[in-house]
Amino acid sequence: MKLFDIAHSRTGDKGDISNISVIAYDPKDYPLLAAQVTSERVKAHFTGIVHGEVIRYEIPSLGALNFVMHKALGGGVTKSLALDAHGKCLASALLDLDIPDTPA
Repeated sequence: MKLFDIAHSRTGDKGDISNISVIAYDPKDYPLLAAQVTSERVKAHFTGIVHGEVIRYEIPSLGALNFVMHKALGGGVTKSLALDAHGKCLASALLDLDIPDTPA
């Protein structure tokens, strides 16, 4: 299944940092998100786009994960020559991540 089958996202960006939250539609899917959507997988998913550290924050009370991705915006929104490679586009790309139906 795709991540977007069980979650939606919110985004923000500041400077060269992109912030993507992944929020389970149903709280029962949070353990699957926590098991499958790791910092390492997100960093690998954005190979060639995110050049810095990816830090994951867990918010189980909201059924959400928050990823802070450093060096993710080509030097910053105002410096980047990339078109639509910011916040919401990165979130859409992350929601296309393949995940198994059950936690590992």
